[in-house]
Amino acid sequence: MKPFTRSIIDLFDGKRRYLIPLYQRQYSWREAPQIGLLWEDIERAVKRIEVDRSSLIPHFMGAIVISQVKTFGKQVQAFEVIDGQQRLTTFQLLLAALRDVADSHGSSYAREIGKYLLNDGVMEREEERYKLWPSITDRRAFVKILDSTADLTGVAGLAENDELVGKASTSAYDAFRRRIAAHVNVGGTYQEDRLEILFEALKSGLAVVSIELEGGDDPQTIFETLNSRGMPLSPADLLRNFIFQRAKDLGQSDGGLNVDKLYEKHWLPLDRNFWRVQESRGRQTRSRLDWMLTDHLAMHIGDIVSIENLFSGYRKWTLDKAPYASVTDELEAISTTAAVEQRLFAPREGDPVGRFGQVANAFDVSTAMPLAIYLATEPSVAPRLSEAFRTLESYILRRDICGLTTKNYNRFFATLISRLRTCEDDKVDELIVYLSSRLADIDRWPDDAEWQRSWVMREQYRTNRQPRLRYILETIERAKHTAMTEDLQIRSTLTIEHIMPQRWQTKWALPGMDGVAEVDYTPDLSERVRARNSIVNTIGNLTLITGALNTAVSNGQFSVKMPAVRAFAALALNRELNEFELWDESTICQRGNALFELARVVWGAPKRTRAATQGTDAEFEPTTGANAFPANGSTCRFTYAGTEYAATVVQGAIVISGIDGRHGSFSAASKAVTGTSRNGWNDWYIFQQERGWTLANEWRKESVVGPRSADTGGPPIDAA
Repeated sequence: MKPFTRSIIDLFDGKRRYLIPLYQRQYSWREAPQIGLLWEDIERAVKRIEVDRSSLIPHFMGAIVISQVKTFGKQVQAFEVIDGQQRLTTFQLLLAALRDVADSHGSSYAREIGKYLLNDGVMEREEERYKLWPSITDRRAFVKILDSTADLTGVAGLAENDELVGKASTSAYDAFRRRIAAHVNVGGTYQEDRLEILFEALKSGLAVVSIELEGGDDPQTIFETLNSRGMPLSPADLLRNFIFQRAKDLGQSDGGLNVDKLYEKHWLPLDRNFWRVQESRGRQTRSRLDWMLTDHLAMHIGDIVSIENLFSGYRKWTLDKAPYASVTDELEAISTTAAVEQRLFAPREGDPVGRFGQVANAFDVSTAMPLAIYLATEPSVAPRLSEAFRTLESYILRRDICGLTTKNYNRFFATLISRLRTCEDDKVDELIVYLSSRLADIDRWPDDAEWQRSWVMREQYRTNRQPRLRYILETIERAKHTAMTEDLQIRSTLTIEHIMPQRWQTKWALPGMDGVAEVDYTPDLSERVRARNSIVNTIGNLTLITGALNTAVSNGQFSVKMPAVRAFAALALNRELNEFELWDESTICQRGNALFELARVVWGAPKRTRAATQGTDAEFEPTTGANAFPANGSTCRFTYAGTEYAATVVQGAIVISGIDGRHGSFSAASKAVTGTSRNGWNDWYIFQQERGWTLANEWRKESVVGPRSADTGGPPIDAA
């Protein structure tokens, strides 16, 4: 590389052009702080000239990196701008403002300054007149500023009302023109000498280092190094430059770089506002474009990709694995991913990809996006794409209702991509079989029995879960509409409403509560209060209504609330409430079970073989020194989701009332109740004649080391 120190004027002296590749960032300097700071530098140079010209030392303003482009015949000598396009564009806008102020006062400097804005003489194409040729997003405004008489039809590229047309150039020009006009007018009188000194300051007082690359220089490495301390580049900025810098030696045609054609087709659409929207995943908020590129890499390598390491990971993968025959193929792959992710981010009615995007958003499972992209782009999956996404949706939704963890999802879904990619049989069958085969809490797909227990008995409502519950209830509402009913489109913004209010104690009080302090409740009343508290947040007690109706009837009495809901609600979910004349724990369970029967059809169950369902809970049982088990005939109890389960020890096994089967351990008994693997010694209580109810784990310790003096305090209200 060859470095040269050049003033602002020197940069544009002679017949030359600077071509800004389309993949460079849009012009973005603003009046504050960049333009204001530059103007302060100019004013300081002016003052030094006014005081003592001999003391003027050029103020260094950074570096620009350029690479000469091969030109032929009448083509004007051209340089591709590798770095520094913001400065070069700003200098041109500054000179244009200075020229126009001079011209407005009839100054001869207008013609002089014009030589540094436009080329003249013989050239191949009209656009070669411009010393600087900006990217397509800034071109319209820039050309209009430099030559107000120019025909924009042939050179501007984008329509005037296109969202991508940059407006920063016009704002910067206006800011410079205001400042220059104020500088050369003193007391309302134009002073030519002040304009002359201003021009001299630009010619001698400000300088940049112009670095001209040679054949062996790596433009990308230089670009990254120079930008490491400036305005932070996003992962997408770095990745874009990395891709397009490798599309080298394409030369120019029609007055522009040939690489620009690749940009216009594949990357220009990614510069639109849609991809600039900020999206949150967990605690991180980034642009949709950054997330899309992260998902793109994760899908291709079948591994976790952090957004912080997106660029370095992509660069290493591309250079080490050489997955593409050309940059064109590489950009085609990104465009394919972008098309899928656009469907995920902006779902359309009837599109299975878009529906899964809604699921991922509602249930906060963006970790499944790479898998979704793989399914949507794998040709062999296309005939069964809807089935594949329904399977994945059921897996996610059933696990959510059962309260199973999502912590392993990023690794699990990435591994699944690799498994499907190497599968030579039907990939959708493999997806279903693999998900159905998982049995551990960390990755299993709950069956109908487990799911129904959680659906009916497990508390589901929390503020941060409202999008999930809204999605579930809206989907059930649509499923209730058949060919015999109207085709309903939910256009209102609906809210989750508790039919029995969360604060039910005031207007939905149980018999015996009025005028009685909580400490004075009878044991039976206390148990009923616990049961009601545990069921009020279950799905059976939830519905959808408009926000206005919610406000009006939220905590009203049953006799007032229910007629209002029925009268104003068009949803089948609410019309069906006409069946109930009373709303209590029993009817909530009844409705929950009725909703479940429809839900189990919408979100199908795993397809497990009998062998796959056999598991063990031995990991929860004592292995050394604590092999005691309650005596035959011992009575046990476990309260879960507001329901008490009674059991008896029969010949070394636990038999639960109302649940078929014999269970060889407390953990197995807990799983029979909850559908989840858990340490049953901390769930169940054993009745001891001398002490009453004792936690099984405490009973076990006492059976080994002897009884403790402290009382365990009886069973908990709810172990769920």
